[in-house]
Amino acid sequence: MGEFQIKEILSERYFANQTSGSPYIVAIDGLSGAGKTTFSKTLIQALQNKGMNTFVLHIDDYIVPRRNRYQTGKEEWYEYYFLQWDVGQLTKQLFEPLYTQSNTVTLPYYESATDSIKPIKRSISPKSLVIIEGVFLQRKEWREFYDCTIYLDIPRQVRYQRVLERDSYIGDYQARLDKYNRRYWPGEEFYLRTEKPLKHADYIIN
Repeated sequence: MGEFQIKEILSERYFANQTSGSPYIVAIDGLSGAGKTTFSKTLIQALQNKGMNTFVLHIDDYIVPRRNRYQTGKEEWYEYYFLQWDVGQLTKQLFEPLYTQSNTVTLPYYESATDSIKPIKRSISPKSLVIIEGVFLQRKEWREFYDCTIYLDIPRQVRYQRVLERDSYIGDYQARLDKYNRRYWPGEEFYLRTEKPLKHADYIIN
């Protein structure tokens, strides 16, 4: 499936959804380094150029404070997959309100500078197309809430190279490699094995 086809499909579905009373919800899923954020920006711009009302949410904006996801006594991959987000809270504060036609959601925004959560109210038009972008979006707890799921299936070596070059905040190259080997990549492998995102996605982009 190509990007042009995706844009045309979403455009058609967006206009068909205008009388439903709830936004059309699109998940852009993929592993680290797949290009989800870049793809989302390009897609949003193209849809806005077609006169569509769009709204984007980045799931990484709603992680929990460090004390809840580091040095918990669990393996690091477990902390990343199971503890990085409060899945139940996001289900109640984001996914269920969107799904039940609520126009306002109160989201637990993570402020990295203070390592704290700041509740933020967001108004979302029922006539909008909402793009939720991030990793692990096809968890069983969230999968049912999407009208459309797009999975970016990028070769492993390409993704690995991207993140190791990108994530300088972790430290030098070896520190990045070590952390990905301990935490991120095992968590992603668990996701692939248990949730099978390629199988459940509506569209796959290579």
